Amino acid sequence: MNFLSKRALIAALLLIVLGASLGYFRGWFGNTRVNTKAPQTNGPISIELAPTDVVIAQKISMTHGLPISGTLKATRSAMVKARVAGELQALEVREGDAVAAGQVLARVDSTEYVARQRQAQQQAEAARAQVEVAQRQFDNNNALVSQGFISKTALDTSIANLNGAKATYQAAMSALDVATKAVDDCILRAPLSGLISQRLAQPGERVSPEARIVEIVDLSQLELEASLTSTDALNVKVGQTAKLFIENSNQSVTAKVLRINPSTQVGSRSVLVYLGLSSHPLLRHGIFVQGSLGTQKIQAVVVPLESVRNDKTEPYVQTLQNGKVVHVKVATGLKGEVEGKAVMALSELNEGTQVLAPSAGTVRDGTLVTLNSSKP
Repeated sequence: MNFLSKRALIAALLLIVLGASLGYFRGWFGNTRVNTKAPQTNGPISIELAPTDVVIAQKISMTHGLPISGTLKATRSAMVKARVAGELQALEVREGDAVAAGQVLARVDSTEYVARQRQAQQQAEAARAQVEVAQRQFDNNNALVSQGFISKTALDTSIANLNGAKATYQAAMSALDVATKAVDDCILRAPLSGLISQRLAQPGERVSPEARIVEIVDLSQLELEASLTSTDALNVKVGQTAKLFIENSNQSVTAKVLRINPSTQVGSRSVLVYLGLSSHPLLRHGIFVQGSLGTQKIQAVVVPLESVRNDKTEPYVQTLQNGKVVHVKVATGLKGEVEGKAVMALSELNEGTQVLAPSAGTVRDGTLVTLNSSKP
């Protein structure tokens, strides 16, 4: 074999090796691109929910009306305050004690005020004595003028002295009245019958005028101040009844609309409606109640009011159909309450439809749902 043949053979071998290498690296890079490509899935998202996150639309006899709530207030209450300054000597009543109108509740040390009363009494007696002296002088001068013994000017002076003495006496009597009232103000009496709700001072304390001592509430008549939208308030009339549930209790009480505020509230544009309640063993001043106004019984398919969502342009509910979330548009229906809970009647739903409860939050339409009984 000559030299040229050897060079051709070597060149051919190099070409074969180069081609094999290019094929190897091409396959390696291709596999790398395939393997590094992220997996894709076109399936829907799936979530797990607890059974408590799903409620069943039920057809029931519901109480139709406007949901209302608020805090009860006693229509008659009074804050007993000190009228004079001094040491609080006696305060025998405590929270929860029943008191009658006019009953003595507390006493303020009256030593100083009794002394001022005696001083005013003595000044009044001295002024009355001056009136008697001036009266006698006038009578004498009047007799002398009629007999011509003294001039009419002297009589005029007697009249002026008498009038001045009478004015001084009247001023002294007024001062005596003020001093007597101060003594009376040392005794604090109940302005109305009721129960002591607050005791704000203790015996031995030095109190000033207008210092709060005790608060009295009369639970015989309570009132609820409910706030309604201006639209809802159009359907409310004086005399309508409401069914209210007491906080943390299944017991209900009946209330009646007594008054409707003729103007709306600044800012909220709401209308205040005042409902009266009769006495009830469980009712207290300041207790929270909620219920429905203008009640009547109707048959309807209802869901919890909070299950109706408004984060879209139209209200909707999140239903569960064949294991999938389906958003169903609804028209807001009648509101009412069942066992003290606000509900809404929806004509778009059938009895037995599964609806996501408010606790489930917002779930995307089409999401697959698995109910996990072990999930709290």
